[in-house]
Amino acid sequence: MTFSIGSRLVGPDQPPFIIAELSGNHNQDLQRGLAIVDAMAAAGAHAIKLQTYTADTMTLPGAYRIDDPTSLWYGRELHELYQEAHTPWEWHRPLFDRAREHGMLAFSSPFDETAVDFLETLEVPAYKIASFENTDWPLLRRVAATGKPIIMSTGASTLAEVAEAVQVLRDAGCQELILLKCTSTYPATPQNTNLRTLPHFQQLFPNTLVGLSDHTMGVGAAVAAVALGACVVEKHVTLRRADGGVDSAFSLEPEEVAQLVTETERAWQALGQVQYGIQRAEEKSRLYKRSLYVAQDIAAGEVFTKENLRVVRPGDGLPPRYFDQVLGKPARQSLRAGTALTWDAL
Repeated sequence: MTFSIGSRLVGPDQPPFIIAELSGNHNQDLQRGLAIVDAMAAAGAHAIKLQTYTADTMTLPGAYRIDDPTSLWYGRELHELYQEAHTPWEWHRPLFDRAREHGMLAFSSPFDETAVDFLETLEVPAYKIASFENTDWPLLRRVAATGKPIIMSTGASTLAEVAEAVQVLRDAGCQELILLKCTSTYPATPQNTNLRTLPHFQQLFPNTLVGLSDHTMGVGAAVAAVALGACVVEKHVTLRRADGGVDSAFSLEPEEVAQLVTETERAWQALGQVQYGIQRAEEKSRLYKRSLYVAQDIAAGEVFTKENLRVVRPGDGLPPRYFDQVLGKPARQSLRAGTALTWDAL
């Protein structure tokens, strides 16, 4: 199964589709946001993704304060955090235009139906459903009604919730769907990433593509995910983690994104197909397999022994499997040390 997102084909027979998630790492500075887009394009990312919401569409002032001491955002009031993290809607067009100037795709995660209406005016080529929104059936139906490809994360979700979301999307008209394995911790660890879910996902939802929304550090999990069938990899990105920002601690820097693009494509290329036997590229290397060679000068009629016969490189003589069969047989002619042993010498 392969389909297009904008101008790019996505599927198992295509290189992995790499999405750079800007999130709130613009730090409320449009010029920084544009610089991140420039850096991601230079690094080779295929798409830039925003998040389209306002603090007021996400929560209510004073409704909740993060009380988990292990959270990156411990002690922050949720409405205030979203106010800091949101991408102003008037920034979307310049950010999308900058991405398109570089030949990148640009789209977003809407967090309510008004965001979908707004994104439709920007002619986005696809939509992303965030993990925490995949149970919002009205939102799912509104996104599916656009008829555009949908990428849906599945973090913090039961399998029943994922199956229900897929059904809602299908019933509402979604034809092209990508499910992303996701661990909704920030950062995620390799130990809680559970990539073996990917081929199982593909079995459970055979008419979808699968991928990884990756919150781990580095690129190792993403490379492994591609080996297990991921066609899409999404990573949060920034210019420098040291610059700070709501998601900076688990975001990749431009050099790491370049590595991500290169190494995931290498992993995809290396998958190949089931192959046994000698490949055309290996034919010249056959010379360096071992074979039987005369190790000492041998007179005609002298028998072959472990002392005057060796298994060495190159492979011009008899295969080593004949070594025991040859031992004790007389030489038909005199042979000099360094001669490849052939049947006509017996």
